[in-house]
Amino acid sequence: MSSELQRAAYSVLLPAFGDLQLDDTVRRYLSRGGVSILLGETRDEYVGRGMSPARRAAERASDFINITREAAALAGAPVLVAVDQELGGIERLHQLVPAVASRSELADLGAQVIETRCFEMASVAHSLGVNLFLAPIVDVVTGANPWLQNRHLGADPLEVSRVSCAFIRGVQRAGVIATAKHFPGHYLTEHDPAIAEATVPGPLALLTDNLEVFKQVIATGVKAVMPGPAVFPALDPEHSASTSSKVIGLLRDTLGFEGLIISDDLDAVSILRGNSVPGTAVAALVAGAHLLLVSSESGLDEIAEAIVSAVHEGVLNRQVLLDAAEKVRTLAISTHGAAHEQ
Repeated sequence: MSSELQRAAYSVLLPAFGDLQLDDTVRRYLSRGGVSILLGETRDEYVGRGMSPARRAAERASDFINITREAAALAGAPVLVAVDQELGGIERLHQLVPAVASRSELADLGAQVIETRCFEMASVAHSLGVNLFLAPIVDVVTGANPWLQNRHLGADPLEVSRVSCAFIRGVQRAGVIATAKHFPGHYLTEHDPAIAEATVPGPLALLTDNLEVFKQVIATGVKAVMPGPAVFPALDPEHSASTSSKVIGLLRDTLGFEGLIISDDLDAVSILRGNSVPGTAVAALVAGAHLLLVSSESGLDEIAEAIVSAVHEGVLNRQVLLDAAEKVRTLAISTHGAAHEQ
């Protein structure tokens, strides 16, 4: 296995795990070229939209500082350290950072106030070593969506855009990368894509409000976008948004987004659709994703091997892989300066 290709294959993986300990699998991943980790939550915390009382009582700022330093030491390079830090949704950093506002409070706050509070919150996160938020959620939800229940910002595209753009400005001014999710906008998703095959039905015209919000956050300068886990038959009837060249092409070529494209969780049933995780990882890269969110327990070495094999077999263009890895590494390096002054 080519050393350059192998390191690139590990560099495009974003392994998620639920605690603040690097196990042997993640240590090996970092030593072989990995430069990203997601400090995640348990399934119960994800479903409950909040960190458990036990976690809140046990975790300290020093725990985050220690794990981020250890990860960088193992990688021998700056590392992207991601968390879910949503507005009024999943807040992985719980009381370790200043609160911004509940979802109900956001409507009464001016954009400048939201931006300032997000700057203050993200500045503390940055001091802990966290430099990538998988947030904000910018889906304009107008129908049933148990997956995003109590996480999204509502059905008014102007309000979703106003709040999301303020979040992005504040967070990124603090030196933390914001990720607008979930492209192209899951206005209706009847099933939880983590456990079922989810579809967003209807004609392309129903995506107008969602696409307008994505245009606004891109114009604001958001550095990362996450395609979602559902299938949009109006765009691509066969592949989830995270593995669809048509959906990612809409983001990149039509909307002109030039930043980092992060897949949603490749272990999700709605993205896998009966395929293997390694095969799905290759499909996401072929479609145009740069960084692949996977469970740390999903076989990181096997995924990396499959990516390298796909290059040798002509399924995945070599330069596409190398460019994706370089984009990830460059962004990791860019976050290592001090937070910007207010």
